[in-house]
Amino acid sequence: MKLIVGLGNPSERYAHTRHNLGFDAVDELAKILGCRVDRREKKALTGSAFYRGDKLILAKPQTYMNLSGESVRPLMDYYRIAAEDLLVLVDDVNLDVGALRIRRGGSDGGHNGLKNITENLGTKDYARIRIGAGAPPAGGMIDYVLSGFSAEDRKIIDETVLAAAEAALVFCAEGVDVAMNRYNGRKRGSTGDEKV
Repeated sequence: MKLIVGLGNPSERYAHTRHNLGFDAVDELAKILGCRVDRREKKALTGSAFYRGDKLILAKPQTYMNLSGESVRPLMDYYRIAAEDLLVLVDDVNLDVGALRIRRGGSDGGHNGLKNITENLGTKDYARIRIGAGAPPAGGMIDYVLSGFSAEDRKIIDETVLAAAEAALVFCAEGVDVAMNRYNGRKRGSTGDEKV
């Protein structure tokens, strides 16, 4: 069993903003799998599906970003998910719009959602897919991450969110190393099969 968590902030006010790219990726994954992420449990909206014989739990914490771990930890405990079977999809302002970076663990990179998950789990050894949100202008981080994309960037982001969902399926079926090799270094707006 795998737990796939997309990070974001609940309510329509934050829908499709830079900080909600994790939610967008989980929604795209649910679309691919033909399931809904609308069951309320453990401070999250969840859904489930089977992929290549494994059960996947998809989740969107409803705690607001900075308290994401307060949902992720109870979900992992309830479903008895090990840290190596957790994948977190998250926005990253340190990556250009359209970039993906998959890691098997590591630092939170200044992202408060990842920081809270790490604190609640007591480990940083869980996989994450970072989705490039683009760098903010000087001094405007909060307003920037809660803002939307230009029409030009939206097209790129939609393609990138789809690639992130596909990378999540590769993680589930073939492991994090294969996902890293296939999707890290992809060109803007390309599938994981095209490398820089």
